[in-house]
Amino acid sequence: MSVQLRAPNAQGDAARVRFAPSPTGFFHVGSARTALYNWLVARQGGGTFLLRIEDSDADRGNAAWVQGILDALQWLGLDWDEGPVFQSERTARYAEAASGLASAGYAYWCQCTREEIDARAKAAGRPPGYDGYCRERGLDRGPGRILRFATPKTGETVVSDRIRGTVSFANADIEDFVLLRSNGSPLFLLCNAVDDADQGITEVIRGEDHLSNTPKYQLLWAALGAGRLPSFAHLPMLVNERRQKLSKRRDPVALEDYRQKGFLPEAMVNYLALLGWGPEDGNEVLSLEELVARFSIERVNHSPAYFDTKKLSHFNGVWIRSQPVERFAEVARPFLEAEPWFATGFDEEAFARIAPLVQSRVSVLGEIPGMVSFLFVDRVDYEAASWAKLQADPVGKEVLLAAAEVFGAEDFLADHKWIPEELERAARQMAEQLGLSLRKAQAPIRLALTGRSVGPPLFESIAILGRERSLARIAGALEQLAIPHG
Repeated sequence: MSVQLRAPNAQGDAARVRFAPSPTGFFHVGSARTALYNWLVARQGGGTFLLRIEDSDADRGNAAWVQGILDALQWLGLDWDEGPVFQSERTARYAEAASGLASAGYAYWCQCTREEIDARAKAAGRPPGYDGYCRERGLDRGPGRILRFATPKTGETVVSDRIRGTVSFANADIEDFVLLRSNGSPLFLLCNAVDDADQGITEVIRGEDHLSNTPKYQLLWAALGAGRLPSFAHLPMLVNERRQKLSKRRDPVALEDYRQKGFLPEAMVNYLALLGWGPEDGNEVLSLEELVARFSIERVNHSPAYFDTKKLSHFNGVWIRSQPVERFAEVARPFLEAEPWFATGFDEEAFARIAPLVQSRVSVLGEIPGMVSFLFVDRVDYEAASWAKLQADPVGKEVLLAAAEVFGAEDFLADHKWIPEELERAARQMAEQLGLSLRKAQAPIRLALTGRSVGPPLFESIAILGRERSLARIAGALEQLAIPHG
């Protein structure tokens, strides 16, 4: 059996690529990276991006997970041109292909159970694996029997990969793999090759874990008489900080979780693109449009790519700060609406004033409510550690007493005086009189007003909160500290 390898975009043909996830759980960031690379290749030359849902294993499928795939792609901005095509709707086609392979002598029926296979391997003192026991028995299809591909036992199968170069596999080491289960349902390898052939896929871009399947794919392709093979590009593995393959059980890999925490799709797409690839000029902050113009499979590195959540957060902060404040307010809205105080205490004008101050300080949208909640509640809850520190700090208590006097003075009765510049000037004078730096003096005031030790610029926050509420909060903090005042 021999096949001709299709050159990428051979003869100027537009690429036909596919993203073919299995709906078996939350959408993995590795799957998102694979989808992105396929989409970029399709968009670069007027190609076609086909979405295929590999749900041939009915026991592992879930309609919610299918919807999760569609939602994730739409959120990332990766629109598909064809599909989604569901393998579960093509079982008759796989059965037809399997029957043709068996009739042509490329596949045979096998009645061996896993226990029998393991027992023979143990008795012979060889590694586990199928030994071709039924290959020459000429069995017909029957209850409990599976269909296996008759792998050639001489020569080698050579995979030409656009990222990894030439990889050779000895045919003698390739097991006679299963095409149909005993219940007649098709396995991944058969569905994969049949679908790619039927759907005219020209470039297969997928994860490194599929490289070991590729010689089987090529052997199947030749047996099916499918013509020119697609070109192959197997993407580098994603690893964690310990250089271990990302695991759903151990690592934060669900795209849905990042979306819920407040990562922007622009930042996620930008970061995913850099997991194995990089632009020649080193400029890493790139829009989807810029990625289309600059991405190249040939520049993808075969080494494992470190999925660094800290770097992702950095990218997200960069993208948040790059948005017009109107867009920032728009994407922040769902996170604000989820808060218990939104329905009764939210003030559009106050948020519009503080939004630019918060935008420059958050790395994920989920941080926004905590930074602005002090504006929309009647009473703040103090951070436990910061409050305990203030309780034991006589200087901090002295600052609060002084702040109550300074901000409550007649100088600040007029609204035109309750502005950040005047508030800062008064606070600076107060700090100097107490022999403190302005930074040291701000900490207890911030805690009394916002309940937090960090947040938006203090004097802008005081101005937005207003004189009456600000003085009431300082007075409330003094009362809780049992300090007589006013």
